[in-house]
Amino acid sequence: MTSTDSAQQSAAKSPAKAPAKDPWDLPDVSGLVVGVLGGTGPQGKGLAYRLAKAGQKVIIGSRAADRAQGVAQDLGHGVEGADNAETARRSDIVIVAVPWDGHGKTLESLREELAGKLVVDCVNPLGFDKKGAYALKPEEGSAAEQAAALLPDSRVTAAFHHLSAVLLEDPEIEEIDTDVMVLGEERADVEIVQALAGRIPGMRGIFAGRLRNAHQVESLVANLISVNRRYKAHAGIRLTDV
Repeated sequence: MTSTDSAQQSAAKSPAKAPAKDPWDLPDVSGLVVGVLGGTGPQGKGLAYRLAKAGQKVIIGSRAADRAQGVAQDLGHGVEGADNAETARRSDIVIVAVPWDGHGKTLESLREELAGKLVVDCVNPLGFDKKGAYALKPEEGSAAEQAAALLPDSRVTAAFHHLSAVLLEDPEIEEIDTDVMVLGEERADVEIVQALAGRIPGMRGIFAGRLRNAHQVESLVANLISVNRRYKAHAGIRLTDV
């Protein structure tokens, strides 16, 4: 047998490689219920409004159920309000949009309700002084990694950090021209969040690495705040050649 024959036989025995998955082939998330912890704050309220307007079922959470219900009524589009615990229990995906100083305590108190849930952390640990905004680095490395440490039974991802609450809440704006960097440990979970971002007209969700890379994504918000103050803008992020 010649070396050519041997090579051909080996090739015939080897299973054919499956074609690479199209990175834009994302799941249908239209039937999932999205809960927003901190949904009465500007960022949470804006995200809830945009997702509900796109047809997503949304529940906003607050420490006080009546406050959440009042904001939900103002938002319309079928948004419901509840306390944080009920919001977590009733949702398939839970977006964490609480202030940084209450981040750890809020998640620790909801560990049981968030077990088994897909959690999307969009909190940016920032400090402010006379020179403007600056990034803080939590002991765990990032807000997202703190969430993962506090929620061992949840599937934690990170996304929606660089969105302007002013644009999100403005009903006159039809599209939000920005990309959403999504980080996580499991590709399937990341793709669900990418697909959720893509429900909002003008947005794309783009895989941006594992949670260990969340700090620099969260920190970039400090730069965007400086951009916005200098140019009186509501800057977002666009990634080229993707």
